[in-house]
Amino acid sequence: MTAMHHRNRLPQLDADRPFLADGGLETTLIFHRGIDLPHFAAFDLLRTDAGRQELRDYFEPYIELARERETGLVLDTTTWRASPDWGQRLGYYPEDLDDANRAAVALAEEIRAENEGERTPIVVNAVVGPRGDGYDPAELMSVEQAEAYHARQVDTFADSPADMVSAITMTHPEEAIGIVRAATGSAMPVAVSFTVETDGRLPTGQTLPSAIDQVDAETAGAVAYFMVNCAHPTHFAHVLDDDGPWRERVRGVRANASAQSHAALDEAEELDEGDPRDLGARHRDLPLTGVAVLGGCCGTDHRHVAEISDAWATR
Repeated sequence: MTAMHHRNRLPQLDADRPFLADGGLETTLIFHRGIDLPHFAAFDLLRTDAGRQELRDYFEPYIELARERETGLVLDTTTWRASPDWGQRLGYYPEDLDDANRAAVALAEEIRAENEGERTPIVVNAVVGPRGDGYDPAELMSVEQAEAYHARQVDTFADSPADMVSAITMTHPEEAIGIVRAATGSAMPVAVSFTVETDGRLPTGQTLPSAIDQVDAETAGAVAYFMVNCAHPTHFAHVLDDDGPWRERVRGVRANASAQSHAALDEAEELDEGDPRDLGARHRDLPLTGVAVLGGCCGTDHRHVAEISDAWATR
């Protein structure tokens, strides 16, 4: 596999059906596998052979699912928390963090090399997470601060065989714009995924259409596509009824299993797995066309993603 594997054309944007993605990595590791993940930082598992094997095992059912459904797979790196502030909390020096980000891409590359097939193209997606808590926009940044904060991780990915960068669980557009600018500066394709509260608005209170329009306006439309993640369809389905050019930009959904609020999920001692079949059915009814990526977020596993995939296929 060459470093420019899919980078110049993201195959999920041209496919006749959505590529699949994984579900809730961290919630699966914590609640199903009993692994202690300080700060929700899955990248820390890359340090040991046993940890890397856990991550391989985690992705296995999603690869099987994509094979069975004869569809592509967007394979995320386990780097949602592998940025400076979180790394520091876990005792990582900047150089260690660079190594961790490279190791995460290398693992995804190995998984791709072993599993990619003619009918199952695999995109290695380098994940950039929020500087603050994914649920709490207490630490709002300017675009310039965000670009400065995220640039090193994005540059590390740009020098790797990753195909694209995705800003996942964004709570405010300025942070997303900073990541997009860092990515375009490194000539990396980039996707942006916002999270919303139970009312369908970003945690800052801004509407989803407004946030997407703001990112597009301030980046000259550089984002390959937008997604919504870490919210239940009951939280955002009504927002998608709001017609407009912004809606054509939403091409991915990675929902939570639970309809609970972020605050309630933060306090939860047990996993709310919701109802996989109901979750699938709710995706079928979303007023979206041209969806390129379907996966899950907190509380979901391969059962949920299978139901979502099958429900979507019956649209």
